[in-house]
Parts: sequence; C-alpha cells; structure tokens
Amino acid sequence: MRLVALRLSLLALASTTMLTSVSTATAQDRSTAAATAALVERINIPYERFTLDNGLTVIVHTDRKAPVVAVSVWYDVGSKDEPAGSTGFAHLFEHLMFNGSENAPGDIFTYLQDMGATDTNGTTNPDRTNYFQTVPTGALDRALFLEADRMGHLLGAVTQEKLDNQRGVVQNEKRQGDNQPFGLLRYYIFENLTPRGHPYHHSTIGSMADLNAASLETVHSWFRNNYGPNNAVLVLAGDIDAATARPMVERWFGGIPRGPDVVERPIEVPTLPAPLAREVTDQIATTRIFRMWAVPGWTSEDSPTLEAAASILGGLSSSRLDNALVRDEQIALSVSAGSQPFEDMGLFIISADVKPGVDPALVSRRLDEITNQFLTEGPTADEVQRAVMSGLSGEVDGLESVGGFGGKAVALAQGQLYTGDPAFFRTQIQRFAASTPESIRATAQRWLSRPVFSLTYRPGPRTDSGDGRGGAAVGADAAVAAAVSGNYYRAPTSATERLMASPGGLLRFSTQPAPEPVAPPAQPAADPAPARPAIAMPDLRPIGDLDFPEIERATLRNGIRVFFARRSAVPVIRALVSFDAGAAADPRDRMGTQTLMLNLMEEGTTSRDSRALAEAQERIGANISTSFDSDRTNVGLYTLSTNLGPALDLLADVVRNPAFAPTEIERLRTRQLAGIAQELNSPNGLAGRVTAPTLYGPNHPYGAIAGSGTVSTVRAITRDDLVSFHQRWIRPDNATIYVVGDTSLRQVVRQLNRSFGDWRAPAVPAGSRDFNVPIPEQTPRILFVNRPNSPQSVVIAAQVLGVRGRDDLLALRAANDVLGGNFLSRINMNLRETKGWSYGSRSAIGGQEDRVSFRVIAPVQADRTADTIREIQSDVSAFLTDRGVSSEELARTVNGSIRELPGEFETAGSVLGGIQAIVQLGRPDDYYEQLAARYRAMTPADLDSALRAQVDPARFVYIVVGDATVVQPQLAGLGLPVETVDPATLGGQ
Repeated sequence: MRLVALRLSLLALASTTMLTSVSTATAQDRSTAAATAALVERINIPYERFTLDNGLTVIVHTDRKAPVVAVSVWYDVGSKDEPAGSTGFAHLFEHLMFNGSENAPGDIFTYLQDMGATDTNGTTNPDRTNYFQTVPTGALDRALFLEADRMGHLLGAVTQEKLDNQRGVVQNEKRQGDNQPFGLLRYYIFENLTPRGHPYHHSTIGSMADLNAASLETVHSWFRNNYGPNNAVLVLAGDIDAATARPMVERWFGGIPRGPDVVERPIEVPTLPAPLAREVTDQIATTRIFRMWAVPGWTSEDSPTLEAAASILGGLSSSRLDNALVRDEQIALSVSAGSQPFEDMGLFIISADVKPGVDPALVSRRLDEITNQFLTEGPTADEVQRAVMSGLSGEVDGLESVGGFGGKAVALAQGQLYTGDPAFFRTQIQRFAASTPESIRATAQRWLSRPVFSLTYRPGPRTDSGDGRGGAAVGADAAVAAAVSGNYYRAPTSATERLMASPGGLLRFSTQPAPEPVAPPAQPAADPAPARPAIAMPDLRPIGDLDFPEIERATLRNGIRVFFARRSAVPVIRALVSFDAGAAADPRDRMGTQTLMLNLMEEGTTSRDSRALAEAQERIGANISTSFDSDRTNVGLYTLSTNLGPALDLLADVVRNPAFAPTEIERLRTRQLAGIAQELNSPNGLAGRVTAPTLYGPNHPYGAIAGSGTVSTVRAITRDDLVSFHQRWIRPDNATIYVVGDTSLRQVVRQLNRSFGDWRAPAVPAGSRDFNVPIPEQTPRILFVNRPNSPQSVVIAAQVLGVRGRDDLLALRAANDVLGGNFLSRINMNLRETKGWSYGSRSAIGGQEDRVSFRVIAPVQADRTADTIREIQSDVSAFLTDRGVSSEELARTVNGSIRELPGEFETAGSVLGGIQAIVQLGRPDDYYEQLAARYRAMTPADLDSALRAQVDPARFVYIVVGDATVVQPQLAGLGLPVETVDPATLGGQ
C-alpha cells in the first residue's frame, strides 16, 4: 500500500500481541484504535506558502536534520494533456529541459554534479511533469537559478540537434521497457480500460510515429502553452525557512511572465459496457492472470478505502489471496492486488502467477470466487487493523527524505497541484486510518462489481510489438507502476529509489461509452518573452564537510558485536543481522541453497507458521526481510521505535528458529524454479548468468552462475542441505548486528541480549570460503546469447581486476566516475547524448570484498550493437592512452563527490549502509569524514594511473544478449571470436 509521504513528529503507539480472551481482545481493540488515532493526529508536515505576482506557488518546509534542501518543481502538464498525434510529447519535453537553458548552456547535470546534488531526476506521468534535486544548503541559490532559467529562458537553447538527440534517447527508453518480460503490459491496460479518445488511453512514453513527427515548432509552442509559472508549484524542503527563501525565489522567478491560463478538461472514470477478456503471449515463464478496473482518482473519498481493500485482498503478506491460493491450495506462485490513483482516475489491479502444471482456468475461477466473497462479506476487523498499521508504518520509511521520488516535498507538491491544499495528504491519511470492515466492503463492492477487464498472459512468442504502440499502463507491483512514468535518467546507484505513483482526483463516474477521439481545442501560443541580457550564475555559498554520526560499539553476552548510531529525525529503527557468507558461500553442487534458505526463513519458524509470522509483523507495523550480496547474508528489520522489543523478538525467531517445513520447501522450490525460468526470458537475467562464471570460473566463490541456482541444483536441494547451510553460516560466531535509529545503545543492547544473548553456536564447524581458487586468464571474445524479437541488445564488457575491495580504491572509483560511473561520464554521454543509441550506459567497479571486477553495461538499440562495442573500445582506449582525466573532469568529480556527502547520508538506512561498509572493509570510523581532504588532494595523474594500472581492454570479455538475426551479422565485422551460448544450458536443465 502506498500513500503520500508523512511527517511524524511524535508517536504514541503501544505494541500489540495476540490475545485469546474476548474481554482482553476488546480492550486491545480499543487500545489499538486509540493508538492509531493518536498517531494520525500527530502526522504533520508544517509549511509556509506564498504566491508570486506571476502565479508561481511556493511552499517551504523547514527540516534542519541535515544541511540539505530539496528543490522540487511540479508542472501541471502530463501525457493526458497531449493532443491526438502528439503522444509522448510531455515526456520528450521533460528530456529537453535537461539539455541546458539560455543562461546555463550545456547539460544541467554538469552544474548539478559540481554542486553535489543528490536525488536528482525528472519524471513525467499522465498528470504532471516534475524536476527535483536535493542540494547542499550553500548551493540552494544556484539550484533556484537553474530551475528558474529553464522555466523562463529555455527556448533559445532548444535546437533541432537537441530535439533529434533526445528523441532518440526517448525511443531507446521505450525499447528498453518494451524489451522486458511483460514489457507490453503497460500498453494493454489503459488501451482496454479506457475508450478511444479518453485522455488516459495513450501512453506516457508515446508511439514511435508520434515521437518521429515532433517538430521544433511544436516543441516551442508546447513550452509556451504549458510551462508558465502560473502552471507550476515550487517546493523547498529541508534546511531553509520561508523568510530566507522568499527573496531568493523572488530574485530568480519573479521576472518570469505568466503563461496562458490552463483550463482543466473534465475527465470521467470510465466503465466498461460489458466484461472484457483478452489473452496474449509473451516471452515469460509462467501464466499470469489479471483482473482490472478503472476506479476513482486520488482526491476521492473512496481512494484511501480502495487502497485498504487492495492490501487486505492481495497486498499484505497475509492477504486473502496469499492465504488461499499460495499457502493453502498452492495453485499460484504469487498474487498481488494494488490500487494506484492518478489525478482523474485510478487503477485497481489483481494478479496471480499460475503454478506450473496447474490449469489456469482453475486459478481464474478461484481468483474470482475469493474476490467475490470479499465483495460480499467484507474484511474482518483484524484484517483492517493490520492493513492500517502496515500502511501507516510503511509510509514512515519515507519521512526522513526531504525530496527525491518520494519524501515530504512530494506530499506537499501533489496536494497543492491537484487540490490547492498542500496538506491534503492529511485528509487522505485520516480517511485511510478510519477504514472499517463495512466501509471497505461497500467501497470495494461499488467499484469492483462493475465489468472487469480480464487479461491472461501465457508463455509463447510475443503477440504484439511495442513499435508504434502508445497505451500507458500501471500494474499492481512496483515494476509495473514505474512503467507509467517516464524518468529522465536513473543514475547507477545501489540506493533504493522510490517511484511514487502520481495521485489524482475523482471527477465523475460514467456508464456511457466515450466519444471517438477528438483533439482538444488548440490554445493560442503565448508570445515569446523578450530577449534579455545574459544572467550571471550565482556563486556557491560555503558548503561544510560531512559530520558522520558517531559509531557506538557493544558486545552481547554471547560475543556478537553490535554497532549503533543514533538518528532521531523520525521514530523508527533499522537493524541488520549480517553474516559473513553471501553468494560466495553457496555450494556449487547445490547452487540456489542460500536463496531457498532465506526465502524459507521469511515463511515460518518453529513457533509461527508462514501466516502467523506475517500477521505478527503486520500487527506492530514491522517488516523483516532477507538479502545477500557477494560476501554477506543479511536479515533486516524495520520497525517503529516504540515496538523495538517485540520486533527484535520476531527478528530473533526468524534468524534462530527457521522451521524449514517440508510443505513450504516444496512450495518455495517451485517458485524458485519459476524464477529461474523467468531469468532465462529476461535480457538482463541471461547476461547475468553468463558473466560471473565467465569472469571468475565456475569454481571460484564469485563464479556462481546465479544466486537463484539452476534447475538441476535447486531440484536436488534437500531439507538436510538447508539445515546444514543454516548451521554452518547463520550462527552467532559469524554474525554482526548493526542498528540505527531513534533509541540508545543501552536500550538496544538490553533488547538484543534478551533476543539474541543466549544464542549459541552449533557443534558443526563454521563455513569458510576459498578465494585462492585460480581465476581463468581471459582472451578477448564475444559470448552471444540469442533472445529473439529483442528491439534492444544488452552489451557487457568485463574483466577481473588485480585489486580487492578491501584495498584503497578511492582514486580508481573516482577515475571510473569520469569514464562511465555517472551521468556525465564519457561512456554515457557518448552512447546516450551524442549517439542517441541508449537510454543510459555505465561502467562499474564491483563491490566484492576480494577480487573486484570492472564492467561496462550498455543496453542499446539492436542495430547498433557492434557499433557500441567499437565505441566502448574507443572510449576506454582513449582514457588509457592520450586522453586522461582533464582538469574540468577532475574538478567536477572532486567537487561533486565532496558536496554530495551530506545528502548521501540523510536517512537512517544510508547511515546503516555506511557503517556496514566501514566495518566490513576495515575502514576507520571517520572514513567518510576523511574523504573531503582526500578528494581535494587528487590530481589528474592520480586518476589516470589508478585506472591504467588495472583496466586492460585486451582482457575484456564481451557478453551480448540480443536477436541473432539482427546482431550476429554485425558481430562478424569486429574481428573478435564469437561463441554462441545456448540459453538452455544457462538454466542447468
């Protein structure tokens, strides 16, 4: 369930437990209701608002926890505003607004990186276009200048060359999305749920034909009609106040003339005249069944209630559909239900992945029966309480961030843009928290009893092509939800990114068929602003160095080390129990053991079965999750700080007492095998299965074919294998615990000793990894994997370096930033901005603790596959010979790396990750605080020598995944041996 980000100033929420007595349960219900009401009353984002004479609305929220300010500009224009024949235009224009303005020529990322901006991006969806960045406080004046210049002084910098280039980038973004399994789902949903001519009927990404038809004249007209200050909202959130902000905003934005007044068209929520069913095939592993309805938008009173209904029906881990179809009957691998509201309508989508060997008709029938039973009977009070608590607690996760894809700036901006009330999120939170069994039943019945669109996806050759298609869609999970928005660029980063669905508002419910498509009336273009003298960019004000939180240490009674940092901005705690294991510990004859073990740990303990464990977390608003990377295996906890004790008890139960129940083993084994099959249908999955074994060799700890294993190894895993792996690796003498949040070390140690202090290591020897296994010498060659009908190819160039993750790699990583590590890097600017062949390409130095790898990753249009390999070779060779780091590149890299540090550690989660890296890699506690001085001391020669000593294109192995009919003739001209890899062998059949 996703609501807008919240501000929680105080929290008075008692932990809840399962009670058997009726009288006690009643008292507990009252206590829970009172605690929830108190929680909602304390949710707030204080703000001040003012409006400039030209109509620009400005909202300021003060948050002094870090010396950063989120700058977020929202324009009330999206793909629903595009006339016929101009699909994709709003998103295309979003791209153009990053390519420089009259007083800030060149790519805007040049300026943003130099001043240390983080959480930087732009997105378009059907309802709005937004641009955002979080900057050091000393860079705020310059950030406002940049946003004002592209609002008021853009068109002189928009040339035909830039239009042509960004058109190509957007088309490759479309190809990249279309190329994924279920990549065309985004077209099917709105094309079938909305009639022709409905503003939501076409896609945000647009059609190839319409993108090709966009002219420079229409681009200029689009800007003049839609991007005036009176059609925008500016939010500043963070280390700023209104008294300081107002003169700065007036200085830069005050002289921009108003644009035409934008008149909103009435948009109805469509209803299908009769149930509609469609079946398609795609390169997928299992059949997926969908049920979909158009529902009210964000401002509707029904929207929060529908979100609660979706959580209970198929969103919670203990949802109705999970319990029935996945756990009890075991006819589905997974289920999902979600309600995603836009401004004028929303989507309610239910899906189920059919278990292999099960008749899809049976799953369809049961899916409908359970849904209809829910509509008839409604949820129980306990289901509602768990949905509300999980929803409210989950949203606190976004409270620390002042900006980005979520954060407080988003909550304020969307409320203002769609309702004129920045605090409208409070209204929807109150409605969500006030949900009752009857209100949920009545609302769900009102909207989900209408005719349904049933879509069945079956494995097979793809039914349709994305070329020329324009129907936008959003699914019930995050991956599909992201597809409705167009992002300017997703920078390569390990940090979690939030793609928050645009909220919306209810207009009218329609039972009438929509008219045939008619272009909206043309609006007269505003006269261009008169030419003005050049405006000087403001200087940066002083930007202080990072003050990383103090790391406190303790040891539990049984010897487990504890590392703690206090962060009190929001009343939440993050904890991580980390084990020295990771993918490197997976046994080669039983690859996939660790993945299966971790999945089972989340699905039941010796005292709680799968359902009871899920319900226990939901009742206290906690979330326990498992993960692993190359070297570490982790069990993580997120909880409200008042529930630390019971949450740690649950965490300890998961870590120490997995049940490994035979029925659960077989259920999750089947799901893992289906996941392997899905990897074999994914371009990135295929590439990943080739890369690691090729680089490190199949016997090296880093050479596992994939974390999920192969069909044969996963089938061979026994319960004894799982128990043995757990005893050898998940044990107290191999554990480290990290905690960050709103508490004290003393309190943490007291609770941890209660939950973990009596845990003793088993008698079996602890596991160990042998990194002395020889790494094979590589000869340059191409390993090609055929994936038919792929509009894009995935190209990877890789080698193993001679250094280890524990070595000092700062200069090497800085050099890689110049080559391919960030947006302005040579590889990305060449393949994306100059050539227009890719939506985004990059290079990366691996994060392994032992021998690290170097990889270039480039998803490119299929007809430029061989050309891309040539360009990679050219860029790398130039760096290693006569075109080392320039003074400009050094300054940009050094300045950005220093100035972005406060923004990088804004949240408790990022601090926890930093502490874990310090401990694992043997860094001093003040490692991050030392970085500024170390960066300042760097020279171009330092970066040149660091990269040149390690990277050698003569040792590159190229992995290419693409359509053989298009790609293989190109590869023949590269002069490299080409080895064809049979995809079937990658699954270990």
